[in-house]
Amino acid sequence: MIILGIETSCDETAASLLEIKKQKDQLSFKVLSKIVASQIPIHSQYGGIIPELAAREHIKKIIPVIKKSLTLNPSTIDLIAVTIGPGLITSLFIGVESAKTLAYVWQKPLMPINHLKGHIAINFIKSQPRFPALGLIVSGGHTELALIKKYNQYRKIGQTRDDAAGECFDKVAKLLGLGYPGGPAITKWANQQSTINNQQSTINLPRPMIDSNNYDFSFSGLKTAVFYLVQSVKSRRADSPTTKFNEKTKSPKLKNNKKFIQNICKETQQAIIDVLIKKTLKAAQEFNVKSIILGGGVIANKELRIQFSEKIKKLKNPVKLLIPPMEFCPDNATMIAAAAYFKYINMTTKQINNLKNNWKKIKANPFILPLLKNYL
Repeated sequence: MIILGIETSCDETAASLLEIKKQKDQLSFKVLSKIVASQIPIHSQYGGIIPELAAREHIKKIIPVIKKSLTLNPSTIDLIAVTIGPGLITSLFIGVESAKTLAYVWQKPLMPINHLKGHIAINFIKSQPRFPALGLIVSGGHTELALIKKYNQYRKIGQTRDDAAGECFDKVAKLLGLGYPGGPAITKWANQQSTINNQQSTINLPRPMIDSNNYDFSFSGLKTAVFYLVQSVKSRRADSPTTKFNEKTKSPKLKNNKKFIQNICKETQQAIIDVLIKKTLKAAQEFNVKSIILGGGVIANKELRIQFSEKIKKLKNPVKLLIPPMEFCPDNATMIAAAAYFKYINMTTKQINNLKNNWKKIKANPFILPLLKNYL
């Protein structure tokens, strides 16, 4: 089976061909193409994603990206899969309408896919989970825990009540003047900390909701704590006659205080990691899961991957940890194709036949309740 995946939920225009073969109950996956056009250079100028700009870039890139991904004749494609949500409505619209057009012209079945399920499903092309499993999705827009009883059967048990973990990284980086995207910038500074500053950091940031009796998350308090620390340092430096000021904001330049930035970055990163790991392992024990599945852009954080791998070994019952390769952590279309396959094999014949008319029916839906609707 060959699936064409299309992904435009935010600021990456992506298309991918995924080939799936099954022999004697053994699945094998081959990524025939994986094309991603990133918009980071554009949005970094503004310190974050501008939805209107993102949509305009998708319009420019969608046809070249799909063309480049077509390493085979379109007649060999068995299914087209496209992200319909959650995400930015103007970005989603470009991908959905493009997929509908291709499905009509090529007379192919079309499958709508929940973007978040893609972040989980990408793990399955490398390793199969043992069920029941627990999925943790951590990205710029989402931080969620879901109980997964079997392929395509999810039940959300926790989510962020305010900022997502990736959003917290971005906002803290902006407060420190480190640019966008914030996650890689903070990680870079945090990893420099031990080599540039030999003294122990005295900064202790909160771990919001780390001991709450539920599986929800909250990262706005962490961001606020950093804000007040930054304001405090700026106030003290403003009183110094040798302080250099930013010409635009007339405030002290934080980049002149490398020790402070390094300590803040390391502590912010560790605070987020502590909350994510403790909540996830607590849920794993309560629900007696056999696998923990990670997904999302923040999972590319090396320290998070290392600490997760170490902490999971300390659980009483053995739990399999599935972590996607680094290249599949950010948004991509291979994960959409993978999610489509595992949805497809659980559909009835009638449901499969109905896919042929989806080019008339499906619409972009940025407000999908993530991981709650099993048919997505």
